[in-house]
Amino acid sequence: MRRRVPTCVLTPTGPPALADGHAVDRYVEIGSLTKVVTGTALIRMASAGVLALDDPLERWLPEAPATGITLLHLARHTSGLPRLPPGRLPPRDPYAAFDRSALHALLPRLDTLATRPPGREEEYSNLGYAVLGAALAAAAGTTYEELVTAYVLRPLDVTEMTARPVPARRLPAPGLFGRGRRPWTMDGAMLPAGGLWATPRAVADLVVRLLVERRLGDPAPTWVTTGPLRWHNGATRHASLFTGATADGGWVVVHRLNADPEGTDRLGVELLERSRTDTADTGDS
Repeated sequence: MRRRVPTCVLTPTGPPALADGHAVDRYVEIGSLTKVVTGTALIRMASAGVLALDDPLERWLPEAPATGITLLHLARHTSGLPRLPPGRLPPRDPYAAFDRSALHALLPRLDTLATRPPGREEEYSNLGYAVLGAALAAAAGTTYEELVTAYVLRPLDVTEMTARPVPARRLPAPGLFGRGRRPWTMDGAMLPAGGLWATPRAVADLVVRLLVERRLGDPAPTWVTTGPLRWHNGATRHASLFTGATADGGWVVVHRLNADPEGTDRLGVELLERSRTDTADTGDS
């Protein structure tokens, strides 16, 4: 039996391309695109004077020792912290037990967990973004969800993005006999690193308003820049996402369920390259 791979592709040049039951108005896991929201909140809070990008982590999380790690180090993945929390993570639901208490219990040990001095080298770190989210919440005096709504989602008029969508509006990956596969639990301490859900149309709005229209100013340092492309991806156990935009205003959102993340990335890049080629050909004619 062929495994279903629900796919949604959004571009500025035509209607949504949907396959195998995907939908633009159902909530799906967006994985590490959540980091873009977290990083944007950091920049916005700094612009508002709530905090400074170079604030040492221990200013907002006093349980942490003085390590030299700043908020900007965390956002740029140059904190020296490892990719994941220490210990064995259960593969079925790796972040379920990593709640806020578990994160705060780690903070006094950050100096021993760091693998290199901050600022020297980039190492992608989910743990780093979990720590960053906790610091932002402490600085804002509110929850992570409330602060990203106030500083990012509401100013962008993006409403269909949340950590806890109504179950009836979720689109789970299809499993055996049509049953939905169980998603990872990521609404605890790992939420700022990869726990948000959104509809694909909300993701498109986020990308266009941040990268094309620049409604909130220059993009956050969370975005990856490769030549003319600014992009980010995300993956959970059963969902993968690629999104990005080019300097000429082209953009793409690709979300797939039951698919390998590398293939999702390749599809997104191919669509952007094809769009740039088509635009160049049109300009030459």
